[in-house]
Amino acid sequence: MKRSAGPFLLLASLAFGWPVARAQDPAPLTVPAPAGQRQGEPVPFSAGPKAPSVITSAPPALPVEQIIQKFGAHELEFKHERDNYTYEQTFVMQTLDMDGEVDGEYRLSSAIVFNANAKRTEVITDAPTPTLKRIMLTQQDLDDLEHVQPFVLTSDDLPKYDVTYVGQQQLDELPTYVFDVGPKKIEKNQRYFQGRVWVDQRDLAIVKTFGKAVPDIRKKNGEENVFPRFETFRENIEANYWFPTYTRANDVLHFTGQDIRVRMIVRYKNYKRFGSTIKFGRPTEIQTDKPNPPKPDKP
Repeated sequence: MKRSAGPFLLLASLAFGWPVARAQDPAPLTVPAPAGQRQGEPVPFSAGPKAPSVITSAPPALPVEQIIQKFGAHELEFKHERDNYTYEQTFVMQTLDMDGEVDGEYRLSSAIVFNANAKRTEVITDAPTPTLKRIMLTQQDLDDLEHVQPFVLTSDDLPKYDVTYVGQQQLDELPTYVFDVGPKKIEKNQRYFQGRVWVDQRDLAIVKTFGKAVPDIRKKNGEENVFPRFETFRENIEANYWFPTYTRANDVLHFTGQDIRVRMIVRYKNYKRFGSTIKFGRPTEIQTDKPNPPKPDKP
């Protein structure tokens, strides 16, 4: 996001494509926080706090490199599978004043659908007039919304990243492997994820990410484009595929000479596969040996 020198400018093109879907100088957002839940109601933003579990240094059941290769292959399969899905997305970006009150907002709701030519496209369903005054969204923000916040680390992308095993952690009743991830090299005009991912030990799928999009952009002419830290939660929507359903951020953007507190929420819902529909709602009880779903902390 850039600091705005005047009235907020609405970008001419708002097509996000698939995404999937910012406290005073902040302490890190709660780490760990739970992953998405399995086939049930969406996790409410106001869900109560839960004491975080501890990351243990216990060795994994499989060699680390084998786990990385397996979840990379699973993510690649998921990336192809998700192209068969439509969904609804709501994106909200707010700035907050020194008292924590909202003093500007950008809100956009859209539906990712297939048109008459079977081409996946975005249809804007609600776009109130933005009231942001102190920052403005950039093309990098829109690119991050599409690619970085719903981070998918496929076997094709693994060569670009350093992936380090941290340990194991229980997210509520969901056992996960924890990895730190960062780009090996920053290429010009490319966007990357830097942070931490939680991988379900059963499905070997990423179920939660915490980090930020990099790099921040600071030019010699004084132009600055900086980005918040965020958490993205996934849910087990179908088979062993975990879909992004919720992203949140609450951070302070540090511009030269000014800090701006921002808050962001992205919700993804009503995933529909060609010929079938997956909607959130109260599930019918099914006997399964999979663990109960974890729920996110209150931000």
